[in-house]
Amino acid sequence: MPNLELYELPGCPYCAKVKTKLDELGLEYVSHEVPRSHPERTEVEEVSGQTGVPVLVDPDHDVEGMSESDDIVAYLEQTYGA
Repeated sequence: MPNLELYELPGCPYCAKVKTKLDELGLEYVSHEVPRSHPERTEVEEVSGQTGVPVLVDPDHDVEGMSESDDIVAYLEQTYGA
């Protein structure tokens, strides 16, 4: 099983889009809820170099901080899709 991690914010439509794809593919992941305030998002900034969410980490495929929901969804489909 992959070691996926998702940095997200509740109510974020872009995060919901990624979570829907993860669920569709039956993938387990660890969710990291980030603070609403961008200056407080130090953990996600360390991972991805920016403070926006969602951010996906997939150490099994050397993905250290992929941002942009469309890119993440495409990556998940390509890597884990049937």
